[in-house]
Amino acid sequence: MDLKFNSSRKYVSISIPSKSQAMSPHIKSVDDVVVLGINLSKFNKPTQFFICVSGVFLFYLIYGYLQELIFSVEGFKPFGWYLTLVQFGFYSIFGLIELQLVQDKRRRIPGKTYMMIAFLTVGTMGLSNTSLGYLNYPTQVIFKCCKLIPVMIGGVFIQGKRYNIADVSAAICMSLGLIWFTLADSTVAPNFNFTGVVLISLALCADAVIGNVQEKAMKLHNGSNSEMVLYSYSIGFLYILLGLTCTNGLTPAVTFCSKHPVQTYGYAFLFSLTGYFGISFVLALIKIFGALLAVTVTTGRKAMTIVLSFLFFSKPFTFQYVWSGLLVVLGIFLNVYSKNMDKIKLPSLCSLWNQSAEERKTRTLSQTV
Repeated sequence: MDLKFNSSRKYVSISIPSKSQAMSPHIKSVDDVVVLGINLSKFNKPTQFFICVSGVFLFYLIYGYLQELIFSVEGFKPFGWYLTLVQFGFYSIFGLIELQLVQDKRRRIPGKTYMMIAFLTVGTMGLSNTSLGYLNYPTQVIFKCCKLIPVMIGGVFIQGKRYNIADVSAAICMSLGLIWFTLADSTVAPNFNFTGVVLISLALCADAVIGNVQEKAMKLHNGSNSEMVLYSYSIGFLYILLGLTCTNGLTPAVTFCSKHPVQTYGYAFLFSLTGYFGISFVLALIKIFGALLAVTVTTGRKAMTIVLSFLFFSKPFTFQYVWSGLLVVLGIFLNVYSKNMDKIKLPSLCSLWNQSAEERKTRTLSQTV
């Protein structure tokens, strides 16, 4: 906007630039959500949701399998933090490569915010990886499936959100269903350790906060997924490197992994690659649909992980899996319903009762006639 003053004629002329002049290229695409080169903004909401959910399930199912495979290597369990360091290093490289493919390479989210996000990311992923050295995989899932409720609590305190009864019911159903679902598997080979319980509990607390912080930062500053991944994981890499150096945990891990390069670095590369693809779709879910729905999807993915474990590995079967699975499905339905209450009109109990009474009355009249 240009303002021109003329003292002799005493007038002000205002010229308003055109829309193409007023908006720079990076502002034009401020609402674009690009994941692995796919511009999701070109699709409608249901298609966006389908693509994101498919990506989360595909890559994180492979991710979970590789995670358990790495910790099955004899002697690797004490080096969970080193695995997280390698994982963060790969994530930083992948994020840098992806950021070079986009036109706008500027950092939009403040550095202080990234320092906090990186700290929370280190907490949730590092403590989760390390807990597998003390707990078996099903026991870990029992704790991780409960993060749906903390995310809702975090949404209330961090973003001031208010959730309806359907969202609360969905969180309770999914959490109870997954706990019930995985409890049978954990009782087959229970391996509880108090240290592992503390680690996974702390990871759960960090995970409950990080989704809301990421959602608030990405929506407030319009940050891209690749930017979020690059800066949060590169800063987190420095955090872990400093911690391992100060605790003398770096040298033993490097020595062990150098003796088993394929089972450690090779698996870690695939583990990080699938995890990076998965987190890209999770960030897209957070940006488009919010943290609650994103966590609902990832929680459902954990149920699918255990279902697939029955298909690939022989395990005892009880109907407890069936009933708890139905409870999870109910939770998913309640969450979807809460997001589409204006489109999905469920009949009330009163209307169902009146309809039933009307049908009985009609049958009575027909029999009388």
